Amino acid sequence: MKHKRNGSGGIRGTLTEFCEFGQRPSNSPRSEIRNLKSDRRFLLGVLTLLAMLASSCRQEMADQGKFAPMDYSAFFKDEGIARPQPTGTVARTQFHEDPLLYTGMQHSKLSPTFPFPITRDVLKRGQQRFNIYCAPCHDNAGTGKGLAVQSGFARGPSSFHDDRLRQAAPGYFYQAISNGFGIMNGYAAQIEPTDRWAIVAYIRALQLSEHAVLSDLPDPDKKNLEAAQ
Repeated sequence: MKHKRNGSGGIRGTLTEFCEFGQRPSNSPRSEIRNLKSDRRFLLGVLTLLAMLASSCRQEMADQGKFAPMDYSAFFKDEGIARPQPTGTVARTQFHEDPLLYTGMQHSKLSPTFPFPITRDVLKRGQQRFNIYCAPCHDNAGTGKGLAVQSGFARGPSSFHDDRLRQAAPGYFYQAISNGFGIMNGYAAQIEPTDRWAIVAYIRALQLSEHAVLSDLPDPDKKNLEAAQ
């Protein structure tokens, strides 16, 4: 087949136009099919190369040189990577000046008192933490019928309003929050000591709210209650 020459450069001009538009001149459908297959193979090769590069980057991060705390190491005489705490030092998280605040114990017994005064702000903080960590099982009123129990939890917690728990010392609740009780996990890692005591104070407030009598109220509150009735 002869190509017609024109004033813009003839065959050479036609080839240039095809190259500018990223196309290839072809004389038959068969050549177009071959070109299409070639383009697909090229694109597949590029995508495969990119996938290999991406996976290799992630693997390099996963295999970076490091030691876990209990790994073996021939560098030290004891062949352990974890080093003992230097003599005469105290870690920041171990500096417990007030044993009551951190243990809930006094004279080797569960403390009947709190390590700091209970104010309205403390109760508000305790209510907030209680609703986050405790209410899913104990419910907002502390009756032990939270959403987890309603959803089929095998064994729900006891009600805070049972006589046994109403008579329990504050240190008892603090230790239960810290270390867990029965199938309940401890929350020492999630809840700071002061917040644990705030939760205990709020539990006491819940217990009082269910068993309070009119004589327990201050005179201004009595008058407001009588006026509301």
